[in-house]
Amino acid sequence: MSSNSSTALHLPEDPLKDLINDNFLQYASYVIRDRAIPQLEDGLKPVQRRILHALYERDDGRFTKVATIVGHAMQYHPHGDASIEDALVNLANKTYLIEGQGNFGNLLTGDPAAASRYIECRLTELARNQIFNPKLTEYIPSYDGRNQEPLILPSKLPLLLMLGSEGIAVGLSTRILPHNFIELLKAQVAILQEKRFKLLPDFPQGGLMDATAYDRGNGKIRLRASIEKRDNNKLIIHEIPFSTTTESIIASIEEAARKRKVKIRSINDFTAARVEIVVILSPGEDPDKAIAALYHYTQCEVTLHSSIVVIHGERPRQMSVDEVIRFNTEQLVSLLKRELEIRSTELNDELHRRTLIQVFIENRIYKKIEECQSYEAVLQAVFKGLLPFRNQFIRNVSSEDVEMLLALQIKRISQFDLKRNEEEKAKIILESNQVRKNLKQLTGYAVKYLQNLVEKYGRQYKRKTKLTTAEEIDVRELTANELPIVYDQERGFIGHQVKGEPAFRCSPLDRLLLVRDSGDYQMIAPPEKFFTDKNLVYFGIYDRNRVFTIVYSTKTASYLKRFAFGGAIMNRVYNCTQKETKIRYISDRPLKEIRLKYRHTKGARIDEQTFALDTIPIRGVKTRGYQATKRSVTQISAKN
Repeated sequence: MSSNSSTALHLPEDPLKDLINDNFLQYASYVIRDRAIPQLEDGLKPVQRRILHALYERDDGRFTKVATIVGHAMQYHPHGDASIEDALVNLANKTYLIEGQGNFGNLLTGDPAAASRYIECRLTELARNQIFNPKLTEYIPSYDGRNQEPLILPSKLPLLLMLGSEGIAVGLSTRILPHNFIELLKAQVAILQEKRFKLLPDFPQGGLMDATAYDRGNGKIRLRASIEKRDNNKLIIHEIPFSTTTESIIASIEEAARKRKVKIRSINDFTAARVEIVVILSPGEDPDKAIAALYHYTQCEVTLHSSIVVIHGERPRQMSVDEVIRFNTEQLVSLLKRELEIRSTELNDELHRRTLIQVFIENRIYKKIEECQSYEAVLQAVFKGLLPFRNQFIRNVSSEDVEMLLALQIKRISQFDLKRNEEEKAKIILESNQVRKNLKQLTGYAVKYLQNLVEKYGRQYKRKTKLTTAEEIDVRELTANELPIVYDQERGFIGHQVKGEPAFRCSPLDRLLLVRDSGDYQMIAPPEKFFTDKNLVYFGIYDRNRVFTIVYSTKTASYLKRFAFGGAIMNRVYNCTQKETKIRYISDRPLKEIRLKYRHTKGARIDEQTFALDTIPIRGVKTRGYQATKRSVTQISAKN
């Protein structure tokens, strides 16, 4: 290499880094698309789709062991039997698609399902009729290439909003709350009729729901238990919020009772087919306040956030409830159209087939093949024999048609019933005309289809969660008398764990104002036991706008001051007077006048003086105040 030449050195990128990046992206994409996030088209996650496909393949109308279905689904789902079993039990508990027999657990108590070998399941009639159609299903190879599984099920039901869904993937998550099946169908009818609609969640546990912040599926809702007052000191919980169980409700109530948030004497669980938790209140406890405390401090009230993220096509997308149900409605119309088109083709084929058979037998065309020496001659003889009757056929005669005629059994030919065949053809023509009519009036046909579903399942799937507007609970008011504040002046301690007669009661949310005779003051949270020395001249609930009146003395004079403390930082010490002073009097009551008595001195005309407070302006905490006197003050009194 010559000395005047130069070479650019290009270092290769780190191959390990590239490998990790590529593999992570593949993993993230797999988790998002194939495990955690449901598909918009049929509303299902892959494991749910594979379970339903396995049930459809095994379906004979009878119950089948869950373990059998799990084993069958494993040829499609590469993640083990536990995930399949959990997903199947979850679907069965939602009741729409899978009918269970045996112990599938209890949504109310949180009890788990029995082992898969002890319980049985089958498809519901709704699932069997509404989400399967092999003629409309696109199949793909399973993970090992040995089987075919559906890419998407041709569901005519809005399963995504019916079932709800939760999933956490890489970088995103989804939480779709379940909605009422009948209300979804009615919303689809409203969309087809171009009317307004509104959809809100509905839960199998019932309860009360405030959905004012639902924001069409991307906001939040508040759920409350249904609590009944009875016999003054007894509360009965009949319905609980979604995502809770009777066990978690009771545990939260017991925890609140230990913290003295709610005063109860006992709690009993009599839940069976229906929730019944009986709470016995302590004597004298106000039931209304107890209910408010249960809503605030326990799982009798929960807030659920909703975010609708789905896989649409090949990528995740955030949508609203309205967008999802409109998509489902468009898909329903498309599926119904395709079904009608397929049925129309099938009816035409059947009519063509029956006409061919009738012509073939009635005109004894089969006699023409008796002298034929080759199979080709046989085919030509049949084609030639059918040719004069071409105007009776729907379409041209194909070689497949001739093959079908030649496959007819002698018994079928000899026992041919012309009258019955004509009746069957008339039925086919009638149905074919109706199918063509439905295709021309597709929107009306879809509306009737949905209305039939509403009529059939309306009584079975009624709304369980009651709509209400939850009142905001004023926690400060609820806990206003919770903490007794005691000041032990002899030892200099203040707090709600100090022994003695309480000066007042307050809420844990309140803040206390402590003022010492030196003018130092601070704001603190209500303490259990706080040492403040013996020089405390005022303690009370902090209110930044409350007007105080104080008289304080320096070495040379006494001052009268009216002010509000204003804002303060927690636990920080401030001063409301001057250096080296002593507060002689402080009050937060509305006063009219202050009277000062002085030590008698020779030549003094008066020994006391009254000050009208309405003449003294209210200032800030740092103001020095009005200089009342330079004489020595012996007594201070006030008048309201």
